[in-house]
Amino acid sequence: MKPFSYERARTPAEAAAAVAQRPGAKFLAGGTNLLDLMKLEIEAPTHLVDVQDLKLDRIEETPEGGLRIGAFVSNTALAADMRVRRDYAVLSRAIVAGASGQLRNKATTAGNLLQRTRCPYFYDTNQACNKRRPGSGCAAIGGYSRQLAVVGSSDACIATYPGDMAVAMRVLDAQVETVNAAGATRTIPIDVFHRLPGNTPHVENALQPGELITAVTLPRPLGGHHAYQKVRDRASYAFALVSVAAVIQKDGTGRVAIGGVAHKPWRVEAAEAAMPQGSQAVSARLMAGARPTRDNAFKVPLVERTLALVLDEAKEARA
Repeated sequence: MKPFSYERARTPAEAAAAVAQRPGAKFLAGGTNLLDLMKLEIEAPTHLVDVQDLKLDRIEETPEGGLRIGAFVSNTALAADMRVRRDYAVLSRAIVAGASGQLRNKATTAGNLLQRTRCPYFYDTNQACNKRRPGSGCAAIGGYSRQLAVVGSSDACIATYPGDMAVAMRVLDAQVETVNAAGATRTIPIDVFHRLPGNTPHVENALQPGELITAVTLPRPLGGHHAYQKVRDRASYAFALVSVAAVIQKDGTGRVAIGGVAHKPWRVEAAEAAMPQGSQAVSARLMAGARPTRDNAFKVPLVERTLALVLDEAKEARA
């Protein structure tokens, strides 16, 4: 790990200014992903701004009937919140499907949104990776790609977004609140928060330099049947090969987002019109334009089969 300086911020705007003013500075909250990357020297911040004292750790009801989740609410606290379990069960189930209990105790809402890919070529600093070192190439293309993207990828990157929580937030139409170095706030819809790789896979989200996530808001509850199914290589503590987050109403309409297949949580709203027609019709639209490799072509039919399981569960719940 390379040397770095450290400070604890007292306000969100102060934290944003501290990072914006020092090249190479980064925020530090739970640190469950950042510290691993620092140990491997994939991340080498010159300065860490600790934001754990900013008291952004509350879950509050909004005037619109939704929930406002502080950026530093732990994954454990969020998944266990009675309002989340009752009204946003897809979110609670997605969080519990990720990582271990120990990691969920430390991981934060904002940090979970910002976790970086688990592409093996990103973690191997001897390999070319446009995400780790822009312009160096992508060793994953033509390499072993079982875990990697089948849709939304580019000639520069086929990495996947690894998280579970964000897939559920995508189906719920969450919004990300931020503050910048000047103290100005803005709200970013979750559908444009994570980016596809294009020619700049190192630019992973819509945040500007120094911009700090302060909260995530959820709109009014959708009702319906909430489901999160995750298919992985072992029963626990593994990232998704494919995951499906869904909210399904009594008439068979609903929403669905897919994890493990793209550089961001993958949702195609136009595909949801086909929900009453079944998983095959929805999957055909979700996976339109897919470019699987020899190693991960199984993900395309796996999306359809996992979605079929979710739809069957919803049908049984209605019976």
